[in-house]
This record gives sequence, C-alpha cells and structure tokens, in this order.
Amino acid sequence: MQEKTHAHVLRHAKRIVVKVGSSLVTDEGRGLDAAAIGQWCEQLAALVKDGREVIMVSSGAIAEGMKRLGWASRPKAIHELQAAAAVGQMGLVQVYETQLRQNGIGSAQVLLTHADLADRERYLNARSTLLTLLSLGVVPVINENDTVVNDEIKFGDNDTLGSLVANLVEADALVILTDQKGLYTADPRKDPAAQFVHVGKAGDAALEAMAGGVGSSIGSGGMITKILAAKRAAGSGASTVIAWGREPSVLIRLSQGEAIGTLLVAQTAKNQARKQWMADHLQMRGSVTVDAGAAVKVAREGKSLLPIGMTAVSGEFSRGDVIAIKSTEDLEIARGLANYSSAEARLICRKASTEFEKLLGYTGEPEMVHRTNLVLMR
Repeated sequence: MQEKTHAHVLRHAKRIVVKVGSSLVTDEGRGLDAAAIGQWCEQLAALVKDGREVIMVSSGAIAEGMKRLGWASRPKAIHELQAAAAVGQMGLVQVYETQLRQNGIGSAQVLLTHADLADRERYLNARSTLLTLLSLGVVPVINENDTVVNDEIKFGDNDTLGSLVANLVEADALVILTDQKGLYTADPRKDPAAQFVHVGKAGDAALEAMAGGVGSSIGSGGMITKILAAKRAAGSGASTVIAWGREPSVLIRLSQGEAIGTLLVAQTAKNQARKQWMADHLQMRGSVTVDAGAAVKVAREGKSLLPIGMTAVSGEFSRGDVIAIKSTEDLEIARGLANYSSAEARLICRKASTEFEKLLGYTGEPEMVHRTNLVLMR
C-alpha cells in the first residue's frame, strides 16, 4: 500500500467521526467547558458547510453529572453512575445544541448501547437514522446510553464507541481528540527519551506496547483504548488521528491535510473491507432470484437491487442478513445485506416502492439491497 500521510487521509475524507474525551469536555472534571465545546462546534459547522459529513461522539455526561450532584470522585456503584449520566446528559446535549445552532447547524442526540449494534435489525436502523441525519446536514451527537447499560453490555469507553460508529456509517476517518498530543514510544511524563509517533499502521502490535495506559483520571479510557479503537476502525477502512483537542482549529487544519497528532493508517480500503466481509460468508440464510434486466443492472452496472426485479425469494432471513442474489439460471451473481426480511421480501417481490406502504404497513428503503451493501461474485 502506498505510504499515506495526513494530507492523503484527512484532506479527502468526506465522512468523519470525531470523538472528544471527558477531560477536554469537562475541563478535567470541573463542569462542562462551554467555550471549548463552542470552538469544536464552530469547526464542525465549518466542515459541514464545506460539504463534509461529521458525527460527534462526546464523553462528559457522567463527569458533568458528578459536578451537578456535588460528587468529588467517580462512583463505582452502577446505579450511581447511571444517575450521574442521566443528570449530566441534560447539560451536555444542551450545550452542543446551543453551540451548533448558533453556527447555523442542526443537531441530534443519539444514545447507543452495545445491544443496539449487536442486533442486526437495530444496527441497520441506527445506520439508516445516522445516514439520514448526515444527508440533511445535521450533526449527530452520540454518547453511550449510560443510564440503562450495565457492565455486561457497555462499550467500556467512548474510544470504542467512536470506532464502532465509524464502522457503522463507513466513515473515511476517525479523529480522537484527547488531552495528549498523540502517541509516544513511551510515556513522555516518565521517560524523557520518549519519541513522538507521527504516522503508524493501525493494528500494529508494537503500538499497543507503546500505549501502556497513558490517560487522565476523569475518563475511563487511556492511550491504549485509542490504539485499539484505531485497530477496530481500520477493519472497515477508516484511518484514525489521535490529536490534542485544544490545538487551535484542530479539526479545520486536519481537514486541510495538516500533520497534527498521530495518524494511524488503515491497511484495507474502505469498500474492500466491507465487501470482503460479505464475500467471506460461507453460509447464507436465503437468496433472491432476479430477472434478466435486474441481473444486468446489478452485475454490469453496479446498481442497487430493487424488489420489482425479483422473481422469487428462498429461505428464511432477517433484515440485515447477508443473502445471495441469483440469476434465473440459479447462478450467484452477487450477495449483500437485505433491507427486508424474507417474509417482507415475498410481499414486495415484483412490486414498485410506491406499493410498499400498502403491503408492509410502513415505508422503508426502496432497495432490497443497496449498492453500497452489495458485492459481485462473478
């Protein structure tokens, strides 16, 4: 793979997920730093007006709740953490909404749990909602739904959540803003010989050894969680930048290709990663057969599969399952993620999208398989 730099990755990134840590949002735990959030919101708005799509994954709800409740130290009891999150989320969202609106940009609150991304249907629902918000020029502000989760279903930290959101929406880049300049070969606070890492490969095992738990006392993460997040985001082809959140105009300068922080380059192209995952499915729960016209549009023109071109549905599958797309000669020409279950697919087979609401009771996607969720097999 060609050696990539900040300029290669960030200058051309169309869809960007930004994650900001608790210590930055709350000024090391002393309540929400509205001025800092305002600066990031101003930059987010500028990126949207520049034609980018941006999502903000923000920590800070529990820390803000602790401040509002007068707690000096982070509680350990799950119900107290959930209470702090419920109190703090009110202030956190209010600040983002106010600051983004002042910059002429709409915002939306999205709270996620691990269960939302583990369940195929909820995963696709979350994805569809986020992509719709982005298409409308709205900035989704995402946080873990700490009020209802327990240790068994928690993401664990918002670095992990940021990487999963990057995978969810197939982002081009993940930007993790933290209270560190980036990654060093050792903890610079303990080792004066530590050297700064400008560019590395996401998933490189040596990076995990370097990370070694550098972090603040306010959040639940550390540098190691950021390295692991970069590795996870790289699975869908997103490269990651770890940078100091208080660097002036950091998001604008990164989007212009300036070398700020540590860039961890994904070693797999975005489309290649997603489509290889679908191609590697050895067993599928079902298939749809398409007529000659639909086969040409899918196999030769790279178009989405519309239900009107389907002639038959086989097997039992759910929304989000990988299904085979077959020709009338029973040859597999493609496979992809189903937007409808097998029962629904049978109802809309050979039907135009204008009839979906009458047949299904709701209006969903016009495609059975969208072209971005489709890989050719022949």
